[in-house]
Amino acid sequence: MRLILVVLHIVLVGTQIWASAHYGDEIEANEFAEFEDFEEDEEEILNKEDPQQAAPRARKGPDQPEIEEEEEEEDEDEDAIVEDDDSEFDHFQDEEEFEGFDSERVGSKVDDKETPKITITKVPLHFRTNWDSFYLEMLMIAGLVVYAINFFTGKSKNNKLANVWFSTHRSLLEENFSLVGDDGKMENENPGLLKDSENMYTLWCSGRTCCEGMLVELKFLKRQDLVAVIAQLMRPTNDQVHIKVDMNKEDMDTFVFCVATKKTALRLSKEMADLSVYCPERRSAEKYGLPSNFSVMTEIAEVAAALLDSRVTTVLNKYADMVDYIQFSDQFSGPKQPEDAALTKLPDTKKVLMFGFNIPVKGKPVTEAMEQMRPLMQLVFYCMERVKRFRLSKEAKNKADKNRLRVEEAFLKTTHAARAEAAAARREEKKRQEKERILLEDDPDKQRKWEDREMKRQMKKKAPKMKQLKVKAL
Repeated sequence: MRLILVVLHIVLVGTQIWASAHYGDEIEANEFAEFEDFEEDEEEILNKEDPQQAAPRARKGPDQPEIEEEEEEEDEDEDAIVEDDDSEFDHFQDEEEFEGFDSERVGSKVDDKETPKITITKVPLHFRTNWDSFYLEMLMIAGLVVYAINFFTGKSKNNKLANVWFSTHRSLLEENFSLVGDDGKMENENPGLLKDSENMYTLWCSGRTCCEGMLVELKFLKRQDLVAVIAQLMRPTNDQVHIKVDMNKEDMDTFVFCVATKKTALRLSKEMADLSVYCPERRSAEKYGLPSNFSVMTEIAEVAAALLDSRVTTVLNKYADMVDYIQFSDQFSGPKQPEDAALTKLPDTKKVLMFGFNIPVKGKPVTEAMEQMRPLMQLVFYCMERVKRFRLSKEAKNKADKNRLRVEEAFLKTTHAARAEAAAARREEKKRQEKERILLEDDPDKQRKWEDREMKRQMKKKAPKMKQLKVKAL
């Protein structure tokens, strides 16, 4: 039985191999058969469509290859160009393709009322011809141009004023000082005016008896700043020259004196420390032969009578509009300190002569205005010599000394608590440094002795204080 199954199996396998080999050879021998069938079908279709074209095709032989090639090219072009549009979109006509689609509306015209109306907005161009839209930018550019022009013109005008002032008074300064434009602190190849800012120039002079030196500050209007120019139109101010003379200690007596316009006197009495303390009262200047727009502030009455002599009053009357203030003080310490400032000692004071003059540049040539100020500079040197020779009487000297002693005692009373706190802070700092020094040493005996001594001191400090009573023996 098993032998029979094996034989049947061999026969089936051999039959299958033979069949595959036989049919494989037929397929290989005629592998273009399906294309031949396609050509035959195409010829039949062409014969049905145009019998006149079919005849030449039938008569065509091997001797006409060129005609055959041309016809084949034409057929290829027709196949490439001609397309059946209906067959391409036939799937849209299938009712089962889209569910819920109304087939009646397919191919029908949509009413004009139902079509959405598309409105195209007119977008303006970026670069418009209407310049009103750029008024803000044009205003900003115009403002920058005006500011730049004002900066350079104001800067040049202030520079011109400073140079004209220096050239006008240079000969006078060189006659009274050995060094003009040199403070001796730094090397200066071209001594002269120093430019601190666009509207501030300084000049230092030294080398004269009775004074350590003289500082001249030329404070012009901020012509380079357009905002300051506009503010100056609403609140007019003047170009000024401020002169500060540092007197020697032995060449000036102890007194405080000031002559200024009423507006300036009110400001100085509130801002300056020496005037607010020693002579806060403002007196009329008419009894001294000065114009009514001036005020006199003096610590001692005889100082005003002695310094305001005929020569000084003549200059002040003649150039009243150019004089802002004249201040002589042996207690000059600058502006007042704020009340909340914790001071432990009186500020350092100097003996100074200070002058403030207005420069009359409005409506006048620059050279003429600077020449007009020359008598005021001569007044400065006259006051220096006058103060050097002036001495207080014995009674006035005692009064001035008492005033200074009274001010010092009042200051010590008001600052007692602050000075006590400062002294305690210094003691604590000293103890801390001593402790750090002991701890850094490697000797334990010194550390132990220092700790015992510190503990005894603390116990003694905490112990209640008792008064010792002495009783006499009977």
